[in-house]
Amino acid sequence: MSFAEIAVDAPIGSRRTFTYAIPSKLNVVVGQMVQVPFGTRMYDGIVFQITDSPNFSPARPIELSDSFGPLLSKVHLELACWISDYYLSSLFGSVSLMLPPYLRNRTRSFISLSSSEIDLSGLDFVNEYVLKLVRSRRKGQIMEETLLTLLKKQIGRDKQYEKIINQMVRRRILIRSWTWRIPKLDLVSSDENRTLIRDEGTLTLTKPQSEALQQINMSQRLGKHDAFLLYGVTGSGKTEVYLQALARCLEQNRKGIVLVPEISLTPQMVRRFESRFPGKIAVLHSGLSLSEHRRTWLRIYRGQYQVVIGPRGALFAPIENLGLVVIDEEHEWTYKQQDPEPRYHSRAVALHLARLANSVVILGSATPDIVSYHRAILGRQLRLLELPERVGAGKIPIPLATVEVVDMRKELQEGNRSIFSRALQEALPSVIERGEQAILFINRRGSAATVQCRDCGYVIRCRSCDIVLTYHELPERMVCHQCNRRSPVPIYCPSCGSYRIRYLGIGTQRVTQELKHLIPGISVLRWDIDVAKATEGAGFLLDRFVNREAQVLVGTQMVAKGLHVESVTLVGVILADVGLHLPDFRAGERVFQLLCQVAGRAGRGVAPGKAIVQTYRPDQYAVVSGASQNYLDFYNTEIAFRRSQGLPPFRRLIRLIFTHPNEPRCHREVSRIAKVLLSQRDAWGISEIDLVGPAPAYPSKVRGRYRWHLIIRGVEPRLLLDKIELPNGWIVDVDPVSLM
Repeated sequence: MSFAEIAVDAPIGSRRTFTYAIPSKLNVVVGQMVQVPFGTRMYDGIVFQITDSPNFSPARPIELSDSFGPLLSKVHLELACWISDYYLSSLFGSVSLMLPPYLRNRTRSFISLSSSEIDLSGLDFVNEYVLKLVRSRRKGQIMEETLLTLLKKQIGRDKQYEKIINQMVRRRILIRSWTWRIPKLDLVSSDENRTLIRDEGTLTLTKPQSEALQQINMSQRLGKHDAFLLYGVTGSGKTEVYLQALARCLEQNRKGIVLVPEISLTPQMVRRFESRFPGKIAVLHSGLSLSEHRRTWLRIYRGQYQVVIGPRGALFAPIENLGLVVIDEEHEWTYKQQDPEPRYHSRAVALHLARLANSVVILGSATPDIVSYHRAILGRQLRLLELPERVGAGKIPIPLATVEVVDMRKELQEGNRSIFSRALQEALPSVIERGEQAILFINRRGSAATVQCRDCGYVIRCRSCDIVLTYHELPERMVCHQCNRRSPVPIYCPSCGSYRIRYLGIGTQRVTQELKHLIPGISVLRWDIDVAKATEGAGFLLDRFVNREAQVLVGTQMVAKGLHVESVTLVGVILADVGLHLPDFRAGERVFQLLCQVAGRAGRGVAPGKAIVQTYRPDQYAVVSGASQNYLDFYNTEIAFRRSQGLPPFRRLIRLIFTHPNEPRCHREVSRIAKVLLSQRDAWGISEIDLVGPAPAYPSKVRGRYRWHLIIRGVEPRLLLDKIELPNGWIVDVDPVSLM
């Protein structure tokens, strides 16, 4: 008899496999999905290894195996093991990253009434209600997940319904049975509706582009793993380097993955790559329907595509013979998965995947992550390639946009109470008269950041989260940007009853309205997450702007990422200070990156560009360096600060978060774990590791649950964390991108 080591989708967060016997009637191979018993239930599993002798005895038999065969390669299984170990997440949770959505959660539990005589004595209201819900179903059977949802919705969320159902099953009042969903694995023979784009041809490279590509191609030619940080100013032609590196990869009969930071940038990148490699590009992202995702995944699996493009999840596409991974805008925080686990970072996972696949990685950015740039200049993991000049038509270098920093304090002192500085008020009409376009950037949605009572100072906050509600005028409502709770705009103050309500701060809606008031008849497009959801998506909005259906684009950070519109000659940053004072050590870095990126949208064509940056902190180093797009100035200041504070890249961080609906209990649990960690640190003599906290997280309450956290800081913080076992309910975030 043979045995299998299987990662099981059981709710125990296990980072190991379990041993099962392989029945003679089943064909089981490594990388295959199976259904297995675990405790008193059935669960999904993935086969990691097949052996002749069991690691545990007695081994229970596998119940079912997937007739489709192996879904995952050896490389992906090894990658899942690394993710599970590095990010301290369950093994099945890590391997499920490689599965498409329709192949997850295949085991389903059903609850039905017992057909035999049963003892109904001692049943309380909840037990009787469970029976009522089961009886109400046509076949006397209900999916357990549906039953739990109905109980929580109709009775309340304060009871442990899983325990109640388990007790009723043990008393044989109810019967639990399982099915294994068989997904449709149909595959159409061709790409219906795929639009082939005319091949734009290979472009001539500048000298810096050619030198960078030469080093990348050398590693590809040698067939060895290598990793590069391609640092190039905005508009320096990083994408062309990606394209030609990918062309060389395909010539060697290998395949590639190209990551973009978010879905909104996918259409633009796909157009560039599809024009160069028609019919060879697959797109994977969460916006696809299940049927689209299924067909695309299966075609990739069967080798019909050579390149996969998409946000972070595209990294786990079932590509064989991987030769190149490109991560565009590698500094973006969206490459880190925050929830659910595993809380991985695409950059770290891509580097490990490339090692396993013996392939090349290119990380590209005009504003590299501080840690990435530090590693590159020291030659640790990354090799630095630089594109120092912008590239215009005919490969002639063109200058960066000129920048004017406006002190809004002085504007107020001199009587200008508009959200637009006098410089911006003068520049906008001139741009429009010349038939050019402008982008206005404000990193905040809505019309007003806060709604406050003029008399008592009360600020309208979310009932579920410790965060102020944002005022949206179209449609008029108050919105929590944390949990999306919506409520009507108050007519009077809930605290003192005053009708003197004022609206403070600005967002994209107000900027749009003020702009139309400033220049009557102007055509404006607004691009933020609210509009993108309400319309046909980001690609539709971008197409309208590129086709000159609007003279000005008003948007949040979406407009700062990867836009290449040659007719844009003016960028206005309405308030550069947004986010600068958040309680996070990366706040300054994010502000710098946004300012640098958004200023880089201007002047990409023949006409020169200009950026006007409005701020109340004109001397703050992130604002000064970001406005002038001077990365090295910012890096030198920031790295000195990080060194003095013992922050990455000099020391690593692990963040431990605990949430609970009761704040005192939340605080007590975090304090208890802090004492345990300090005790273990002293007992083992690990003096080089610090513990920061416990402290409330920011925001301190989200969706009705209070949040406290601890930060373990050290060259190797795992040395301390591995000394204890955290109870259920704790969130572990390794290498967090934010401490809020």
